[in-house]
Amino acid sequence: GRIADSISRRRLLLYVGPGCPSFAEDFGAQTANYSSKKPNIQVDEDDYGAIYFSSGTTGFPKAILHKHSAITHAAVMEQRHHGQQKDDTFLCIPPLYHTGAKMHWFGSLVSGGSAVLLRGTTPEIILDTVSKEHCTVVWLLVPWAQDILDAIDNGSVKLEDYQLDQWRLMHIGAQPVPPSMIKHWMDYFPNHQYDTNYGLSESLGPGCVHLGVENIHKVGAIGIPGYKWECKIVDENRNTVPQGEVGELAVKGPGVMICYYNNPKATDEVLDKDRWLYTGDMAMQDEDGFYYLVDRKKDVIIMGGENIYPVQIEDFLHAFEPVNDVAVIGLPDKRLGEIAAAIIQVKEGYTCTEEQINRYCRKLPRYKRPRKIIFAEVPRNPTGKIEKPKLREKYGAAFLVAAENEMNAESEMNK
Repeated sequence: GRIADSISRRRLLLYVGPGCPSFAEDFGAQTANYSSKKPNIQVDEDDYGAIYFSSGTTGFPKAILHKHSAITHAAVMEQRHHGQQKDDTFLCIPPLYHTGAKMHWFGSLVSGGSAVLLRGTTPEIILDTVSKEHCTVVWLLVPWAQDILDAIDNGSVKLEDYQLDQWRLMHIGAQPVPPSMIKHWMDYFPNHQYDTNYGLSESLGPGCVHLGVENIHKVGAIGIPGYKWECKIVDENRNTVPQGEVGELAVKGPGVMICYYNNPKATDEVLDKDRWLYTGDMAMQDEDGFYYLVDRKKDVIIMGGENIYPVQIEDFLHAFEPVNDVAVIGLPDKRLGEIAAAIIQVKEGYTCTEEQINRYCRKLPRYKRPRKIIFAEVPRNPTGKIEKPKLREKYGAAFLVAAENEMNAESEMNK
């Protein structure tokens, strides 16, 4: 009501379908009065095609400008990576303002295959849709895949109730994928092809690095350069590091953005004159040429001069049965600079104690073990990424106050 009134003062509201409300204009009536003749406007591949916004997990979202050629390449690349044919049906899980699932969907546009847009991400809704719509290709985020596994584990979902034989490919992107989860997935779906895809909105979404359906033996890696992409790992001075060393991942290819729109300073920080895009993600390359994501550059914890990569600890904790989701962040420490804290979301129906977590973490090197355990919900944004700035803001200040109070109490006792 009032919101619509406020919007309509500034712009035209179009309503699609019957029963147009009074605050909007009927889309059908508006379009019926316009000619269907093709406008005499030339658009080519080098013209501006779209503006997408970064998900904002490291700050305020930025407007990312792309050419039509980047969008076309994303579609062709996806079809080459996952082999969609006209008989495939792709299950596309929104949000569509994000480049994640949508750019995978574009492979269906190239091949003439059908797609299904899903509303809701419960295991029952996903599996029911795959069954009824005969979906063959499904893109998921880690939490949704984990929810499906948990539902099968606890018996609330029974696979025999669904028609799933046609489902050939499950792929995941947008965040690091715990290898333990994929191994568990293959226990239930041994005939599935699997792929993981790495990308960012600045590279027009996923696929600049991908595992490849033939490389499931390398689960845990984000993979190899995608179709027509190049990758390298660099140090702080943007010099290439020796194979096996950790550095910042840089990518170059047809999907690299033109710029951050109207923001040359931010553009120059991540895009060099040779069109290499510096991702802000820390990675390493193994002896076989596969890239492994270690962490976000801004999320690396430096404890007493030792670099700790939260993703490695998160992967380890994901394999512990009571853990549903986990985020590891750095909290300030007067002596060490930072310490690792694990925010753990426990599976429904399970109990878990700090002592159990600490005992499980004895398998880790001592410096990698979380120094603080917090049982709480792990917040994720609509694209599935952990909102670590929120966690640092929520727990960082409280942790400092608690530490100061403890020090003051010790000081009083020593007087």
